[in-house]
Amino acid sequence: MITHHVRVHRSDEPLPRERQLAWRIAEVAAERVEPTPDVVDMVVNRVIDNAAVATASLGRAPVLAARAQAEAHAPSSGGDGATVFGSPHRTSPEWAAWANGVAVRELDYHDTFLAAEYSHPGDNIPPLVAVAQHVGASGAELVRGIVTGYEIQVDLAKAISLHAHKIDHVAHLGPSAAAGLGTLLGLDAGTIAQAVAQALHTTTATRQSRKGEISTWKAYAPAFAGKAAIEAVDRAMRGQTSPSPVYEGEDGVIAWLLDGPSGAYDVALPARGEPRTAILDTYTKEHSAEYQAQAWIDLARRLGRERPELRDPANVERIVLHTSHHTHHVIGSGAGDPQKYDPGASRETLDHSIPYIVAVALQDGAWHHVASYEPSRAARPDTVALWRKVTTAEDPEWTRRYHASDPAEKAFGGRAEIVLTSGETVTAEIAVADAHPLGARPFARADYVRKFRTLADGVLADAEVERFLDVASRLPDLRPDELAGLTVTPLVDPAASVPATRGIF
Repeated sequence: MITHHVRVHRSDEPLPRERQLAWRIAEVAAERVEPTPDVVDMVVNRVIDNAAVATASLGRAPVLAARAQAEAHAPSSGGDGATVFGSPHRTSPEWAAWANGVAVRELDYHDTFLAAEYSHPGDNIPPLVAVAQHVGASGAELVRGIVTGYEIQVDLAKAISLHAHKIDHVAHLGPSAAAGLGTLLGLDAGTIAQAVAQALHTTTATRQSRKGEISTWKAYAPAFAGKAAIEAVDRAMRGQTSPSPVYEGEDGVIAWLLDGPSGAYDVALPARGEPRTAILDTYTKEHSAEYQAQAWIDLARRLGRERPELRDPANVERIVLHTSHHTHHVIGSGAGDPQKYDPGASRETLDHSIPYIVAVALQDGAWHHVASYEPSRAARPDTVALWRKVTTAEDPEWTRRYHASDPAEKAFGGRAEIVLTSGETVTAEIAVADAHPLGARPFARADYVRKFRTLADGVLADAEVERFLDVASRLPDLRPDELAGLTVTPLVDPAASVPATRGIF
């Protein structure tokens, strides 16, 4: 890896484009580097993972709305169009990316990477698949594009914190998706750099979408970034230019949205010829909840089985979760959001409430992507009573481990301290989720396939499940005409039973 020092430059202090971060990213994307076998294998896993969570969300309102918007846009003249999960119609690729991005993100159930910034690198896949289908790319070209998208997003997330300045994490997704598209299409560095800069410029937004009463926009935000990246690449291919230097300019992103005029970052990117392996640093979710909740769900399930008396709020005086700064302030009581303790809160809010999640996982000994969020489940009196006894506290050691560069030390859990009304104190800790690469049961291909089968149960016919898994497993060798198989057709179209609501389109 080569570390690039990125700082703000005054207007009277010119910065050649070859030294700008957008150009450095573009150089990585423009180089044709064949992925290693383990990287290819993980790309296949994540394509299956995305399809699994999209399948489970096909009938949800945000997904149906995004699909309806996409279906209003026929394939553009530049290609054959792209498929939309659950839909019999091909659409223009940017709109397919939009609809599929919402379907993938809706349940907060696909892969994650947490470092200086947090991210869901699988959000790169919908725009890349859509464009690959539209232009007639091969499976191998799509794989290379996905590898670049993961690489750039992970590298940016390691170096540049967005949430510290209340900027939403999709500001790293616009550039990474644009870079991945550049690799997919075989574009030169100059064109990719313009697309990366414009994608960044158009996808910066505040974190209010993940604060307070969380709205349906949470699922749309990454889809918007993927759509914007496609449009940015299209404009760049037509010779149009973008704000420059977009990161380093005196009125640029660093100066006004991040660390300010004196801000500087060290961003490590692959050297020429170096394998792009960042996807191997990422991890998926066994449970449908914010990633920092994964380990806590596993710990709570275990405690509930081992000590069933902990499930009764009458036996519990308080539960304190000692954890990292991020977990405490984003999904814990440190956020100061009363909605995190509200039985009437939205699903989007509840999956960002670690007090709720721990209470339910402790009582149920399980976690389900639908049942665990049902309004009746959230409103159960004994659950509400236990839930309101759960708080979080920042522990410097867990914060240090959260940001550790050594994978063996990096952790996303913490220590639970449960004080019983009897006076006894129960303590237990967990560092990483069971499904994490260093966890008790690391996810492998069989686990991704099982997740797909589980989430497809009752939604897809058995033959459709097998058809998709066959296509996905052959991804590196797919012909252009076979890429259309990277979608799913449900047994019953959920859109058929939902009254159509009209918008402008």
